[in-house]
Amino acid sequence: MERIVVLTGAGISRESGLDTFRDADGIWSRYDIADVCTPDAFRRDPALVDRFYNDRRAELGRVRPNAAHLALARLEEAARTGQWPGELLIVTQNIDDLHERAGSRNVWHMHGELLRVRCTSCGGTPEWQADCLPHTPCPLCGRPTLRPDVVWFGEIPLHMPRIEAALEACDLFVAIGTSGTVYPAAGFAALVEGHADTLEINQKPSAVSTRFDRFMTGPATRMVPRWVDERLAR
Repeated sequence: MERIVVLTGAGISRESGLDTFRDADGIWSRYDIADVCTPDAFRRDPALVDRFYNDRRAELGRVRPNAAHLALARLEEAARTGQWPGELLIVTQNIDDLHERAGSRNVWHMHGELLRVRCTSCGGTPEWQADCLPHTPCPLCGRPTLRPDVVWFGEIPLHMPRIEAALEACDLFVAIGTSGTVYPAAGFAALVEGHADTLEINQKPSAVSTRFDRFMTGPATRMVPRWVDERLAR
Protein backbone atom coordinates (compact mmCIF):
# COMPACT_ATOMS: atom_id res chain seq x y z
CA MET A 1 0.00 0.00 0.00
CA GLU A 2 1.35 3.41 -0.98
CA ARG A 3 1.21 6.08 1.69
CA ILE A 4 1.23 9.63 0.30
CA VAL A 5 1.49 12.90 2.22
CA VAL A 6 0.55 15.97 0.20
CA LEU A 7 1.48 19.46 1.41
CA THR A 8 -0.54 22.28 -0.16
CA GLY A 9 0.23 25.97 -0.03
CA ALA A 10 -1.17 29.26 -1.24
CA GLY A 11 -0.60 28.43 -4.91
CA ILE A 12 -3.41 25.90 -5.03
CA SER A 13 -5.93 28.35 -3.54
CA ARG A 14 -4.74 31.22 -5.72
CA GLU A 15 -6.11 29.33 -8.72
CA SER A 16 -9.55 29.49 -7.16
CA GLY A 17 -9.27 33.27 -6.97
CA LEU A 18 -8.24 33.73 -3.34
CA ASP A 19 -5.83 36.53 -2.56
CA THR A 20 -2.46 35.28 -1.37
CA PHE A 21 -0.26 36.92 1.21
CA ARG A 22 3.17 37.02 -0.43
CA ASP A 23 2.49 37.95 -4.06
CA ALA A 24 3.46 41.46 -5.15
CA ASP A 25 -0.21 42.50 -5.21
CA GLY A 26 -1.18 40.18 -2.36
CA ILE A 27 -2.59 40.81 1.08
CA TRP A 28 0.69 42.04 2.55
CA SER A 29 0.73 44.87 0.02
CA ARG A 30 -2.38 46.23 1.76
CA TYR A 31 -1.74 45.27 5.39
CA ASP A 32 1.23 45.19 7.72
CA ILE A 33 1.78 41.71 9.20
CA ALA A 34 2.48 43.29 12.58
CA ASP A 35 -0.98 44.90 12.58
CA VAL A 36 -3.15 41.87 11.89
CA CYS A 37 -1.30 38.55 12.20
CA THR A 38 0.47 38.48 15.56
CA PRO A 39 -0.70 37.94 19.15
CA ASP A 40 0.49 41.46 20.00
CA ALA A 41 -1.66 42.89 17.22
CA PHE A 42 -4.75 41.19 18.64
CA ARG A 43 -4.02 42.47 22.14
CA ARG A 44 -3.42 45.97 20.79
CA ASP A 45 -6.38 46.27 18.40
CA PRO A 46 -8.72 43.24 18.41
CA ALA A 47 -11.31 45.09 16.32
CA LEU A 48 -8.84 45.59 13.46
CA VAL A 49 -7.74 41.94 13.55
CA ASP A 50 -11.33 40.72 13.68
CA ARG A 51 -12.23 42.94 10.72
CA PHE A 52 -9.28 41.58 8.74
CA TYR A 53 -10.43 37.97 9.24
CA ASN A 54 -14.08 38.84 8.69
CA ASP A 55 -13.04 40.15 5.27
CA ARG A 56 -11.06 36.95 4.55
CA ARG A 57 -14.12 34.88 5.53
CA ALA A 58 -16.36 36.86 3.21
CA GLU A 59 -13.87 36.46 0.38
CA LEU A 60 -13.76 32.71 0.93
CA GLY A 61 -17.51 32.50 0.45
CA ARG A 62 -17.14 33.89 -3.08
CA VAL A 63 -14.76 31.23 -4.42
CA ARG A 64 -15.02 27.53 -5.18
CA PRO A 65 -12.67 24.52 -5.18
CA ASN A 66 -10.75 24.15 -8.40
CA ALA A 67 -9.64 21.16 -10.47
CA ALA A 68 -6.61 20.54 -8.25
CA HIS A 69 -8.71 20.31 -5.09
CA LEU A 70 -11.18 18.05 -6.87
CA ALA A 71 -8.42 15.77 -8.18
CA LEU A 72 -6.99 15.23 -4.69
CA ALA A 73 -10.47 14.43 -3.40
CA ARG A 74 -10.85 11.95 -6.26
CA LEU A 75 -7.66 10.15 -5.25
CA GLU A 76 -8.78 9.96 -1.63
CA GLU A 77 -12.17 8.60 -2.72
CA ALA A 78 -10.43 5.96 -4.85
CA ALA A 79 -8.52 4.83 -1.77
CA ARG A 80 -11.67 4.76 0.31
CA THR A 81 -13.55 2.65 -2.24
CA GLY A 82 -10.70 0.25 -2.94
CA GLN A 83 -10.02 1.51 -6.48
CA TRP A 84 -6.51 2.61 -5.49
CA PRO A 85 -4.37 0.67 -2.97
CA GLY A 86 -3.04 3.61 -1.00
CA GLU A 87 -3.59 6.22 1.69
CA LEU A 88 -3.67 9.98 1.13
CA LEU A 89 -3.14 12.63 3.79
CA ILE A 90 -3.38 16.33 2.95
CA VAL A 91 -1.43 18.68 5.19
CA THR A 92 -2.29 22.23 4.24
CA GLN A 93 -0.76 25.58 5.09
CA ASN A 94 -3.99 27.19 3.91
CA ILE A 95 -6.70 28.29 6.31
CA ASP A 96 -9.50 28.01 3.73
CA ASP A 97 -11.93 25.09 3.44
CA LEU A 98 -11.52 24.41 -0.28
CA HIS A 99 -10.13 20.91 0.22
CA GLU A 100 -13.11 19.96 2.36
CA ARG A 101 -15.61 21.47 -0.02
CA ALA A 102 -14.01 19.48 -2.84
CA GLY A 103 -14.71 16.30 -0.88
CA SER A 104 -11.42 15.57 0.92
CA ARG A 105 -11.83 14.23 4.44
CA ASN A 106 -8.28 13.51 5.57
CA VAL A 107 -7.06 17.11 5.86
CA TRP A 108 -4.90 18.61 8.61
CA HIS A 109 -4.70 22.41 8.79
CA MET A 110 -1.31 23.20 10.28
CA HIS A 111 -2.01 26.96 10.31
CA GLY A 112 -5.58 26.74 11.59
CA GLU A 113 -8.95 27.27 9.96
CA LEU A 114 -10.63 30.48 8.87
CA LEU A 115 -14.10 29.00 9.45
CA ARG A 116 -13.44 28.37 13.14
CA VAL A 117 -12.88 30.64 16.09
CA ARG A 118 -11.06 29.83 19.31
CA CYS A 119 -12.20 30.83 22.78
CA THR A 120 -9.31 31.87 24.99
CA SER A 121 -11.44 31.19 28.08
CA CYS A 122 -12.82 27.67 27.52
CA GLY A 123 -10.54 26.52 24.71
CA GLY A 124 -13.42 25.62 22.39
CA THR A 125 -13.02 25.91 18.62
CA PRO A 126 -16.57 26.14 17.22
CA GLU A 127 -17.26 26.39 13.50
CA TRP A 128 -17.86 29.97 12.44
CA GLN A 129 -19.35 31.52 9.29
CA ALA A 130 -20.47 34.99 10.42
CA ASP A 131 -18.50 38.07 11.40
CA CYS A 132 -16.79 37.97 14.78
CA LEU A 133 -16.26 41.10 16.88
CA PRO A 134 -14.49 41.75 20.19
CA HIS A 135 -17.78 41.67 22.11
CA THR A 136 -19.13 38.51 20.39
CA PRO A 137 -19.87 35.85 23.04
CA CYS A 138 -18.48 32.34 22.79
CA PRO A 139 -21.35 29.97 21.91
CA LEU A 140 -19.93 27.43 24.36
CA CYS A 141 -19.18 29.46 27.50
CA GLY A 142 -20.78 32.84 26.79
CA ARG A 143 -17.65 34.90 27.38
CA PRO A 144 -16.58 37.55 24.83
CA THR A 145 -13.13 36.00 24.43
CA LEU A 146 -13.07 34.73 20.87
CA ARG A 147 -10.12 35.00 18.47
CA PRO A 148 -9.54 33.63 14.97
CA ASP A 149 -8.53 29.97 15.10
CA VAL A 150 -5.42 30.60 13.02
CA VAL A 151 -1.73 30.32 13.76
CA TRP A 152 -0.17 33.76 13.90
CA PHE A 153 3.47 34.68 13.48
CA GLY A 154 5.28 33.67 16.65
CA GLU A 155 2.89 30.78 17.37
CA ILE A 156 3.52 27.06 16.92
CA PRO A 157 1.79 25.33 13.96
CA LEU A 158 -0.87 22.76 14.79
CA HIS A 159 -0.65 18.95 14.62
CA MET A 160 3.14 18.89 14.33
CA PRO A 161 3.80 15.60 16.20
CA ARG A 162 1.36 13.63 14.06
CA ILE A 163 2.46 15.40 10.86
CA GLU A 164 6.05 14.41 11.55
CA ALA A 165 4.94 10.83 12.28
CA ALA A 166 3.05 10.71 8.96
CA LEU A 167 6.09 12.03 7.10
CA GLU A 168 8.32 9.41 8.72
CA ALA A 169 5.94 6.67 7.56
CA CYS A 170 5.15 7.90 4.04
CA ASP A 171 6.34 6.47 0.73
CA LEU A 172 5.80 9.65 -1.29
CA PHE A 173 5.79 13.31 -0.29
CA VAL A 174 4.22 15.83 -2.68
CA ALA A 175 4.35 19.62 -2.29
CA ILE A 176 1.82 21.62 -4.31
CA GLY A 177 1.83 25.40 -4.69
CA THR A 178 4.24 26.12 -1.86
CA SER A 179 6.93 28.78 -1.70
CA GLY A 180 9.35 26.73 0.38
CA THR A 181 10.07 29.75 2.57
CA VAL A 182 7.76 29.14 5.54
CA TYR A 183 9.00 26.75 8.20
CA PRO A 184 8.44 24.15 9.48
CA ALA A 185 6.62 23.14 6.25
CA ALA A 186 9.62 24.11 4.12
CA GLY A 187 11.62 21.43 5.95
CA PHE A 188 9.25 18.54 5.25
CA ALA A 189 11.12 17.39 2.12
CA ALA A 190 14.30 17.09 4.15
CA LEU A 191 12.49 14.99 6.79
CA VAL A 192 11.58 12.29 4.26
CA GLU A 193 14.99 12.02 2.61
CA GLY A 194 16.24 8.44 2.51
CA HIS A 195 12.89 6.69 2.81
CA ALA A 196 10.36 8.42 0.52
CA ASP A 197 10.15 9.71 -3.03
CA THR A 198 9.44 13.42 -3.44
CA LEU A 199 7.56 15.50 -6.01
CA GLU A 200 7.05 19.25 -6.28
CA ILE A 201 4.17 20.63 -8.36
CA ASN A 202 4.49 24.36 -8.85
CA GLN A 203 4.44 27.22 -11.35
CA LYS A 204 8.15 27.72 -10.66
CA PRO A 205 10.73 26.05 -8.42
CA SER A 206 10.32 26.80 -4.73
CA ALA A 207 13.11 27.85 -2.40
CA VAL A 208 13.66 24.16 -1.52
CA SER A 209 13.09 22.60 -4.96
CA THR A 210 16.53 20.95 -4.95
CA ARG A 211 15.27 18.65 -2.19
CA PHE A 212 12.77 17.03 -4.59
CA ASP A 213 13.34 14.06 -6.90
CA ARG A 214 10.84 15.21 -9.51
CA PHE A 215 9.30 18.50 -10.53
CA MET A 216 6.09 19.16 -12.51
CA THR A 217 5.93 22.72 -13.86
CA GLY A 218 2.60 24.37 -14.47
CA PRO A 219 -0.64 25.43 -12.80
CA ALA A 220 -1.99 23.11 -10.13
CA THR A 221 -5.33 22.96 -11.95
CA ARG A 222 -3.60 21.19 -14.83
CA MET A 223 -0.71 19.34 -13.17
CA VAL A 224 -2.51 17.83 -10.16
CA PRO A 225 -5.26 16.10 -12.20
CA ARG A 226 -2.53 14.76 -14.49
CA TRP A 227 -0.56 13.41 -11.53
CA VAL A 228 -3.69 11.83 -9.99
CA ASP A 229 -4.48 10.15 -13.31
CA GLU A 230 -0.95 8.70 -13.26
CA ARG A 231 -1.46 7.19 -9.81
CA LEU A 232 -4.83 5.70 -10.66
CA ALA A 233 -3.56 4.20 -13.93
CA ARG A 234 -0.90 2.12 -12.17
